Amino acid sequence: MPSLLDIRRRIRSVKNTQLLTKAMKTVSAAKLRRAQERVLSARPYADQLRRVLADLSGGQVSHPLLAVRPEEKILIIVVSGDRGLCGAFNTNILRATQNFIREHSGKTVAFSFAGKKARDFFRRREVTIHSEAVNIFSKLDYGHARELSEKVIESYSSAEFDAVYVIYNEFKSAIQQKLVVEKLLPLKKEDLEETPSQIDYIYEQPPQEIFNRLLPRYVEIEIYRALLESIASEHGARMAAMDTATRNAGEMIDAMTLNMNRVRQAAITREIIEVVSGAGAL
Repeated sequence: MPSLLDIRRRIRSVKNTQLLTKAMKTVSAAKLRRAQERVLSARPYADQLRRVLADLSGGQVSHPLLAVRPEEKILIIVVSGDRGLCGAFNTNILRATQNFIREHSGKTVAFSFAGKKARDFFRRREVTIHSEAVNIFSKLDYGHARELSEKVIESYSSAEFDAVYVIYNEFKSAIQQKLVVEKLLPLKKEDLEETPSQIDYIYEQPPQEIFNRLLPRYVEIEIYRALLESIASEHGARMAAMDTATRNAGEMIDAMTLNMNRVRQAAITREIIEVVSGAGAL
């Protein structure tokens, strides 16, 4: 049975941990508000760009990113976090990626990692790494998405890969994230035409020229939006995980305090019995 001093030391240690988890929850809550604003600002831009492309695709347009080939060589963009302590956020991404690999076991699969956790996990498993971007989420900007998309577009246009998928956590709320496995390339005209345009656009340049410039930009926006969604989801998951850890620490402190009081009471009772027994012996 632990001594009274051991219990007090453990209570002090748990209290220090509780202060740390509470501080991490506060920091994640502050970062979540900013990340959520960026996500909500990026979504309408991506939707509107998709509507413009849908309107342009009504004509006779062509582009290498629209080329459909049998999916023999696949590139997966895996968006994870750079740090842990965020519950099942990274675990869900890794599990979904492994399930995707099993479902496409007969294909050649390469990886493009955005986030340190997924990169470190799969690097130990001898997979083909096409590109990686780690430690970018602390100061994420559009340049990171552009750099990643340029490599993806170049590889797909040169027929190095037949399809490109992206796996990330989509932000729903502070306590809910949705795991998304989405095909990024090739873009199908049928998918674009599912987004009807409500505006009758008048184009100065030929539609093909505008389409050639907007389609790579659309890929950039989709990758950038996935990165923003992942950041907001990570902060939400970390905030929820740290809140649970703080409450669990409080319950542990209460249980250990009760145990400490019992040990102290037993010690006092034993001392009283010894005094009474000694007095009775005299």
